[in-house]
Amino acid sequence: MRKISKGIGMFFRHIGLFFDKWLITPITKLILKIMDFFKNFTKYIDRLAGKKSTLLIFSLILAFAVFVFVDNESSVMIDQYAEILYDQPVTAVYNEELYVVEGLPKTVDITLIGQRRHIFLAKQSPSKGVSVDLTGLKPGNHRVTLKYTQRLKSLDYKLDPSTVTVTIYEKVSENKSLSYDILHQDNLDSKLYISNVELDRSEVIIKGAQYKLDKVASVKALLDVDNIPNPKAGEITVKDVPLVAYDNDGKVVNDVEIVPKTVTAKVTITSPSKEVPIRVVPKGSLAFGKSIKSIETSLSKITVYGSQSAIDKIEQFEVELDVSGLESNKEFNITLTKPKGITDLSSKTLTVKVIVDDSTTKEFDDVPITTRNIGDGLVANAATDEDNKVDVVVTGSSDVLNGLKESDITAYVDLNGYGEGTHEVEVHVTGTDLKLSYASKTKKVKVVISKKQ
Repeated sequence: MRKISKGIGMFFRHIGLFFDKWLITPITKLILKIMDFFKNFTKYIDRLAGKKSTLLIFSLILAFAVFVFVDNESSVMIDQYAEILYDQPVTAVYNEELYVVEGLPKTVDITLIGQRRHIFLAKQSPSKGVSVDLTGLKPGNHRVTLKYTQRLKSLDYKLDPSTVTVTIYEKVSENKSLSYDILHQDNLDSKLYISNVELDRSEVIIKGAQYKLDKVASVKALLDVDNIPNPKAGEITVKDVPLVAYDNDGKVVNDVEIVPKTVTAKVTITSPSKEVPIRVVPKGSLAFGKSIKSIETSLSKITVYGSQSAIDKIEQFEVELDVSGLESNKEFNITLTKPKGITDLSSKTLTVKVIVDDSTTKEFDDVPITTRNIGDGLVANAATDEDNKVDVVVTGSSDVLNGLKESDITAYVDLNGYGEGTHEVEVHVTGTDLKLSYASKTKKVKVVISKKQ
């Protein structure tokens, strides 16, 4: 037992001697040498620091180091820059066949923050833009966050707005009849007329939120005359005519998808025209004792252009001429006015020369009275023989009166609005020659209205 204890003691003694020789003693010697070095070095430093030139050089080195540090920091701060990218488009990811999204801005503003060179590189390099993922969201209101993806990570950015509230609706569809409107028709040659437009379909499909579809009263194809190349008489095919939805007030209904978006129209352009005589109608009373002897016009006929229905209604082109107070011959230059439905005239002006003469009168006896505008199923008769005819006094130039016949004079009563019974109505007189004035000696006659037998 003693031998074992002695052996263990010897073992640990040898370990201690080993560490003392190879670790503790060398480290102690090294520390002593370092202390001696610094002791001598401190004396050297003290002597060196006592010199003015040393302090000056050290101050310069320190000042230069501070300058470099401050310059680097200020450069970093000064180089910070911000630039706004306006109206950047927003892309939404969702099932467009099933849903409609409202409240999402079409564009946002992006503020890029960073060094100028980085912002420049960011503007040149492609990015995925601004997007919002609506996948998985159900119909209703949702607060969503917009994201901007930029490959250059050294920049910060801010979106305006960055979050928005969107409303998601289920998308529904309906069939809607299609009509058309013609835009800028006044720009068409005045001698041409669009007589017919035939679209390649009569119905379209409208899609969107139900409350939007409920507002749609009509869908129209907008045929713009300015988009018809070289319009002339004949049939012209116009492609890609846009479609627009309107409400009952004629306002455009937005956020409604129309399928298809455009249609093709076959346009029939015609140039209807008709030559009709010009008839001058004097208005007003000449000076006392004066009448019109003759009316001479620079044109006897005129050609009118326009819709066929408007042209068919015109048998003569009437021009009203104000002769109030006229007492001597006069020449008038008249600017012609287009009747309703007429788009152009072969002449825009007319010269009218009026020859004035002294007035005289001529009497025509027993001119028969006719009736006008009597109601359906009714018949009118004069109450007495005296109510069946009147004496007419015609005033005008003697040259004109000499050529007037009784058959050129018409006396009549207007029975518009009169029913069964006996009525006292006013007598009207007209004549074929408008240069003369006509008056009945009897102002009113009695008429008996009854039902047809």
